[in-house]
Amino acid sequence: MSGPLQGLRVVEFAGIGPGPMAAMLLADMGAEVIRIDRLEPSKLGLTKPDRYNLMQRGRRSAAIDLKRPEGVALALRLIDRSDALIEGFRPGTMERLGLGPDIVFARNPRLVYGRMTGWGQQGPLAKTAGHDLNYISLTGALASIGRDGERPPPPLSLIGDFGGGALYLAFGLLCALLEAKGSGKGQVVDAAIVDGAASLMTVFYGLHAAGLHGTRRGTNVLDGGSAIYDVYVCADGLEMSVGAIEEKFRAELFAILGIAPAKDGPDLRRRMASAFRTRTRAEWCALFEGSDACVAPVLTLTEAPHHPHNKARGNFIEVDGVVQPAPAPRFSRTVVGLPRAPESAGASTRQVLETFGLTAEEIGALAAAGVVRTASRGRR
Repeated sequence: MSGPLQGLRVVEFAGIGPGPMAAMLLADMGAEVIRIDRLEPSKLGLTKPDRYNLMQRGRRSAAIDLKRPEGVALALRLIDRSDALIEGFRPGTMERLGLGPDIVFARNPRLVYGRMTGWGQQGPLAKTAGHDLNYISLTGALASIGRDGERPPPPLSLIGDFGGGALYLAFGLLCALLEAKGSGKGQVVDAAIVDGAASLMTVFYGLHAAGLHGTRRGTNVLDGGSAIYDVYVCADGLEMSVGAIEEKFRAELFAILGIAPAKDGPDLRRRMASAFRTRTRAEWCALFEGSDACVAPVLTLTEAPHHPHNKARGNFIEVDGVVQPAPAPRFSRTVVGLPRAPESAGASTRQVLETFGLTAEEIGALAAAGVVRTASRGRR
């Protein structure tokens, strides 16, 4: 492994969504992340071969039965020799397993204990179920997305699970790890999707307080209410995005489109839509190439890896035959390497336990007793 987090060791308790994404981000940056999986792979989420579970890339998996006292004792041995922990269960689950903060801090006081939930560890909704769409509903984010007079569309899982969840968990873990270097003390990082999603909305709450962003979606500058910040259809049915907010960029946009400058409003939108309809997306890309008009093609998942800019930046890589986004961000000295392909649950149990000091005899006894599984049954 290589990258700025080389030497950092993290134990991840397998889950779905933001927890695995945060673990992937740390692993991408060079941390040694050990995933503790169930003996049998979870059926949660969309079923697919292991090589396509891209959020599980970059780390080894040990399959341990945490319902058995021996399994809990084994997990504690791994935690004892780690810098951080990631878990995404409902509040109280880790405590019931015997792996709560009080127990692990008594054994490893420097540990940073990362907890990923939707609603947080406390609050009226803390112990209830939910998903990304529910969490962002409570923050004002969902109500702010969409066209005027239409229902808000589910915006993938970018705002909740991955933006408000995974990124804030990874950020919180690194903040606490940095503090622990000086204090010698670990702490709990309570990362809740509802908290992070609310934080992502900070600029819009500021604009709203200033009277510059209304609660009626699709009528504001950045939500599709402006003609110069929207998406337009070309002659071939493909689309171009326009973000010419500043006047100097807008002037260049109008010049390339071949339309007279005009005040923002419905008439300008109609004129721009009509202009874009006169050429194909490829033709517009050629015309806008190198300009400051703030225009770009709307690319699909199939197209994006092949765009010249993405290719020049190396924004997409191929691991085990699967095209996927590259680790980000970039570092000038501690260069990040190619991530390890995702592996099946329990594929590295033996190697992981050996790394943590268990003997071959101990591992054999645990496997024979059904506490661990040392070979994966998963399909690639």
